[in-house]
Amino acid sequence: MPVTHPYNDELHARFGLVEGDADDLPDNAWLRQVLTRRTHRRYADRPVSDEMVRLLLATAFSASSKSDYQQASVIWLRQQARRDRLAALFPDMPWIGNAPVFLVFLGDARRLETLGEMHGIPQDNGALEGFFNATVDATLALQTCILAAETLGLGSCPISVLRNRIAEVAAILELPDKVFPVAGLCLGYPGQPGFISMRLPLAATLHVDRYDSSGLGEAVAGYDQRRDARHSLKDRQRDPGRFGTAGFYGWSADKARQAASPEGTGFAAYLQAHGFGFEEPEEA
Repeated sequence: MPVTHPYNDELHARFGLVEGDADDLPDNAWLRQVLTRRTHRRYADRPVSDEMVRLLLATAFSASSKSDYQQASVIWLRQQARRDRLAALFPDMPWIGNAPVFLVFLGDARRLETLGEMHGIPQDNGALEGFFNATVDATLALQTCILAAETLGLGSCPISVLRNRIAEVAAILELPDKVFPVAGLCLGYPGQPGFISMRLPLAATLHVDRYDSSGLGEAVAGYDQRRDARHSLKDRQRDPGRFGTAGFYGWSADKARQAASPEGTGFAAYLQAHGFGFEEPEEA
């Protein structure tokens, strides 16, 4: 008899199928939790203690960091008036204003320059490498905070839309040059179960030894069908006046239409006006 994959239910929930063998796989509760994690935008009327937030942030800042530079910072919006100003910029996302906790994870390329000034070693951290390293540090901290929060029974929702109104967000948060928002994060105890968002299969995302997308079309077509069977988008087609109405409208068509109207316009210009040149760093 074939061996049942120990994560059969979780993999079906996340991908709609099971890929890979079941040999020698440990039964791990945390892996099951991550495989079935959900985004939560509705929260129970239950406070999250300051001590828990600080513990989660301590965990977040324990994430890996490029060269130990530690170029991530967080703003915890506790002042309601300031938070209301931020939430008012995005009225379609009321959870920004009403989640029990709202954090903003920042790429902080400024701090490394300050360290140099402290030791008489002036430097410019505004090249592409500095921006990229700070972005990755903040992203690693963000994801670590999400997983830690879910381990403690909290729900979360990352908020990347902050970059769409970058100048106004930066003014509200009083961000100096070379410090920029990567994403916000809503935290709270879930007010409803939420749902598992199906992901692309490894056949589309995993490459062995070299990049090979020759099977992408087939993998995405199968994914579109599986995802449609679970959560159909047929009656929620984006911008039919521009793109028409498709007989079958799957995830890939939806993302193609969504990406045709780029987000984050003005973000690059803001960064360039606030210390980032994106040029190659000069050799010492």
